[in-house]
Amino acid sequence: MAKAYVWETPEEMDLALAKRVRNIRRCRSISQEKLSRLSGVSLGSIKRFETTGQISLVSLTKISVALGCGDEIRNLFVQVPYQSIEEVIHENR
Repeated sequence: MAKAYVWETPEEMDLALAKRVRNIRRCRSISQEKLSRLSGVSLGSIKRFETTGQISLVSLTKISVALGCGDEIRNLFVQVPYQSIEEVIHENR
């Protein structure tokens, strides 16, 4: 089986995601405080996420919905590439 190489650590991937979310928030002229009210996620959690990339999945989902990006979460892992012929053969089991 071929191994895909990931050139980022999970922490780096989380920080990159947080940066993209922060950029969407800023492009829409939404303050962290307003996002907290819209999403129901605490201001502290939003600040921590934007700084460290750490957040619970349910909070990330709430933020995504509040920013109008709920489909991004809904569509995670929908189209997963096969890593081997065995996966193709056993897909419907």
